[in-house]
Amino acid sequence: MTEAFTLIFDVDGTLANTERDGHRVAFNQAFAEAGLDWEWSVSLYGELLHIAGGKERINFYISQYQPKFSSSIPLPELISNLHASKTNYYQKLLGTGAIPLRSGVKRLLTEARTNKMRLAIATTSALPNVTALLEHTLGKESISWFEIIAAGDIVPAKKPAPDIYYYVLEKMNIHSNNCIVFEDSHHGLQAALQVGLKTIVTVNDYTVNQDFTGATLVLNHLGEPEKPFTTLSGDTKGRTYCDLKLINSLQD
Repeated sequence: MTEAFTLIFDVDGTLANTERDGHRVAFNQAFAEAGLDWEWSVSLYGELLHIAGGKERINFYISQYQPKFSSSIPLPELISNLHASKTNYYQKLLGTGAIPLRSGVKRLLTEARTNKMRLAIATTSALPNVTALLEHTLGKESISWFEIIAAGDIVPAKKPAPDIYYYVLEKMNIHSNNCIVFEDSHHGLQAALQVGLKTIVTVNDYTVNQDFTGATLVLNHLGEPEKPFTTLSGDTKGRTYCDLKLINSLQD
């Protein structure tokens, strides 16, 4: 494996299970603060996750679930305000330590850095949310581990559009055949596959039943030596946790 090899990570649901007990809770807090009686349940939020992007999610919810809603504030401004408030609440939640990294994430990142591999992030999550998660789980210095943190509205179209991955490849001057992507959702996988990127999917409660045709591996998590992963699809070459030996074998 060469030093130029790159690992590219999605964030929400991939690095940490942030959706149900993080973003969803923060959205509801933002709605309450604004005097809105909207409540996104666990099941409803699972449906809303089909819409990529927080502001886009709010807009979709209003159009589909609150069609009679009206406001004295222009809708784009209201949505922007709600999303900013939600981001504030989400970062406070992260500060409590309530949202840890998923199994195997810290170990793999540490191993990758030790072996001087290149790291990047490609996510639809807002940049402040990404940096807050990294700081609270890996320390402030961890932001510098990633050459590129492509987040939020940095590209015109969000996943499943491939824009975010084209952006990362261009900015890092790398080829798709010299990367591995880590995703957790069908939308994320579709974005990566359109760019020709091999993808390891680690499912969560919201995505476990989605279609991951085309993924190189589908696992329940990255695993640890004492906590092996479960393989849902693909050949893990006899490995029981995702490390650089497994990743290197996938390039053969």
